[in-house]
Amino acid sequence: MSLDSIGSPCLPLGGHFASHRPRLGHLIFDPMSTTPLSYKDAGVDIDAGDALVERIKPLAKKTMREGVLAGIGGFGALFEVPKRYKEPVLVSGTDGVGTKLKLAFEWQMHDTVGIDLVAMSVNDVLVQGAEPLFFLDYFACGKLDVDVAAAVVGGIARGCELSGCALIGGETAEMPGMYPAGEYDLAGFAVGAVEKSKILTGRDVAAGDVVLGLASSGVHSNGFSLVRKCIDRAASSLPATLDGQPFKQALMAPTRLYVKSVLGALAVHPIKALAHITGGGLLENIPRVLPEGLAAHLVKGSWPQTELFAWLQATAGIDDHEMNRTFNNGIGMVVVVDAAHAQATAQSLREAGEEVFEIGRIAAQGEGAQVEVR
Repeated sequence: MSLDSIGSPCLPLGGHFASHRPRLGHLIFDPMSTTPLSYKDAGVDIDAGDALVERIKPLAKKTMREGVLAGIGGFGALFEVPKRYKEPVLVSGTDGVGTKLKLAFEWQMHDTVGIDLVAMSVNDVLVQGAEPLFFLDYFACGKLDVDVAAAVVGGIARGCELSGCALIGGETAEMPGMYPAGEYDLAGFAVGAVEKSKILTGRDVAAGDVVLGLASSGVHSNGFSLVRKCIDRAASSLPATLDGQPFKQALMAPTRLYVKSVLGALAVHPIKALAHITGGGLLENIPRVLPEGLAAHLVKGSWPQTELFAWLQATAGIDDHEMNRTFNNGIGMVVVVDAAHAQATAQSLREAGEEVFEIGRIAAQGEGAQVEVR
């Protein structure tokens, strides 16, 4: 983040802190007054922006990788697609963190929402079989708190590092009057690459294929409007812990990054399709990678329901169908593979650190829904 002011020849990153560098000068004059008003008086603190840049420098530098062109600087960041790609196709994704940020504000837990931001985009890019190459962020606030912003960007940098992609630039916008005190918003943008011949589209998925589910780390970054309603409903009877973690930490656990483990499996196994389980849950996301006429028949109980999701379901008073179309419900990524390769694929993913469950099979759709859990 905040990298257009860095000036290091190793960090060719651009675009940050436009709001801290006014083109028309630093003084604003009221025609009814002779008292000068500085940009800081108007609510934009250039010095705070510069301080944030200094805090971010070492974080961004740790994410550098092949392809980042040095010595550029200026208004845009440049990236050269690695030459090992013969017919590279670029894959892009963008997302935010949603109302999970409201809990970050309330509980002063800012250090992991940046990981959420990265994960929501790079996991989407991964679904096409692409390797994430670089990431850009947008951080907007009413008044810049350097410590808070540095914690958020620290999470973004950590997410990029864990995904093997470069934090190549972005924008920090301090906009007085646009956001309540202590609040901010985030958006992220990822670009990846995949060989044209290896793009995953789901077109080869067939009846009899196995559906593997990779465990989520928690709620991830979807469904938090309902999560917050559950917290309000439970009020003083909130559980102290869920799944061995303090309550707040369990809810704020960052979205799991599946990039390195899944890319490793893709390199050695004939995976046919992937689905990132985000808003809409299993019921809405799996159909996005299934050919017409096919359905995923998932087996209820083939993966465990965690204490976290059991608490959410009981507190909200919703049935299994609503759980599976609102939350990831314990499965953050779905892998579809031929039955003959399912066991080996699952083993590779486990060796890479994933918790893997065989959760169903692909079958002819018939008259039913494209995803059924029974």
